[in-house]
Amino acid sequence: MTIAVFPGSFDPVTRGHLDLIRRASRLVDHLIVAVMVNTNKRPLFTMAEKEALVRHEIADLTNVEVKAATGLTVDFMTQEHATVLIRGLRNEQDFGYERDIAWMNQSLNDSIETVCLLARPPYAYFSSSLIKEVAKMGADVSEYVPDAVAAKLNQRLQDSAHE
Repeated sequence: MTIAVFPGSFDPVTRGHLDLIRRASRLVDHLIVAVMVNTNKRPLFTMAEKEALVRHEIADLTNVEVKAATGLTVDFMTQEHATVLIRGLRNEQDFGYERDIAWMNQSLNDSIETVCLLARPPYAYFSSSLIKEVAKMGADVSEYVPDAVAAKLNQRLQDSAHE
């Protein structure tokens, strides 16, 4: 049985993330969406909130589960008996970044293979960080994130504006 991990901070989960999750779920027997901490970013949502938002959006995918993960992705993969790491590529910059991470991961655990899926238009043109930035300025982001995520994002931004 092939077990894969699709890691990300998912802050928030986007339509692009969900497209990659759906496509990856067709390639493997079991897919774990690993909600992880990005130490370079200050999250807007808690781990539990991010897990719940992703879980809600992929509830129909019977071979996909969502788990919180901390530490190195390769350590999480070893713990879960996963051998395939799924990553998305939006552009040339993503390729260079993901190539370097794939090489590092393989040097840490040579039984892991990285599979990169190309983001499809229009998902290749935006990131969670960009979505949060334009949402902070009052733009409608419902084209880029599911409705439940857009509502939660707007509520969180309104709450933080009143603090």
